[in-house]
Amino acid sequence: MIRLTFALSVSLLLTVVSAQDHAAIVPGEEGATRAIRNGIAIPGPAPDRIRGEGPFEQLLITNVMLISGEGAPPRGPVTIVVKGDRVAAIEPSTPTLPGARIIDGTGMYALPGFIDAHTHIGNTGQGLTGAITPPEYVFKLWLAHGITTVREVGSGMGLDWTVAHRERSNAGEITAPRLVVHAMFPGGSVTSAEGAEAWVREVQRRGADGVKLRGATRAATEAIYATTRELGMGTSNHHDQTSVYSTNVLDSARMGLDSMEHWYGLPESLFTDRTIQDYPVDYNYSDEQWRFGQAGRLWQQAAEPGSPKWHAVIDELIELDFTLVPTFTIYEANRDVMRARDA
Repeated sequence: MIRLTFALSVSLLLTVVSAQDHAAIVPGEEGATRAIRNGIAIPGPAPDRIRGEGPFEQLLITNVMLISGEGAPPRGPVTIVVKGDRVAAIEPSTPTLPGARIIDGTGMYALPGFIDAHTHIGNTGQGLTGAITPPEYVFKLWLAHGITTVREVGSGMGLDWTVAHRERSNAGEITAPRLVVHAMFPGGSVTSAEGAEAWVREVQRRGADGVKLRGATRAATEAIYATTRELGMGTSNHHDQTSVYSTNVLDSARMGLDSMEHWYGLPESLFTDRTIQDYPVDYNYSDEQWRFGQAGRLWQQAAEPGSPKWHAVIDELIELDFTLVPTFTIYEANRDVMRARDA
């Protein structure tokens, strides 16, 4: 009885402290604030751009082979006419434009910039073992691989920090892709519909383009989808196993979610005889090896490919114009970490 009373007292104390702690944190800054309080340094801003040319009023990329990105084979050579920051025309020959900057693309290929729909400029967890990677390195690595737009799902360095980089990128002040900024919803501390709505409205006021979820009550989830839709914001959801039993991918899609992240929550949408994954008796979600191993086995509990249930879920997601963001690259990297880290 003494042990139980002590445990309950500590639990209630932690709950009160957690609630008070959350109330003092600005919405969108939860993760960064916790990191700073734990002695983790958030990296400084990316430096101003001091190298490179442009933008130009008029730019001609001549003698280049074109890959349209729409399924057509390469063709060329062509001249790409850029005015300001927009492609104005693609010509079979080089037009005469006095004062235009000319880049000779002989032997080169031009194609649309890639969009990475699930990125993190940094993760505060890196700070537990050393300095967090500077944003300048991350931005230039993306650009070097042809990625010209990224969706930052979580704003782990803080919403203000991330929005400031988005604005500087848009202004051409830093070398970086365009940033679409999603703020991470604190599902462990904001649980009511009213609290979730207020949180969404505040992060939107402070510049967020969208909201990322990773675990939330059903009431909060519904409120987030409704409020973001009203405000014209985007939504992304990593359907964490800690709350997927109440809201799986199909549930979210019906409520208006734009995209699922990774694949969590999708096999649960394909269950035919259960609502909760059949875990081993000694399973521990906090153990990454357990989590990934059992997540892979989860598909064995879902409907068979090609079955009526399988087709019904696919057809409904297509009808809802739902987006799957499977993040295959990071899973491939995890198969050979030492090789991937040298990319």
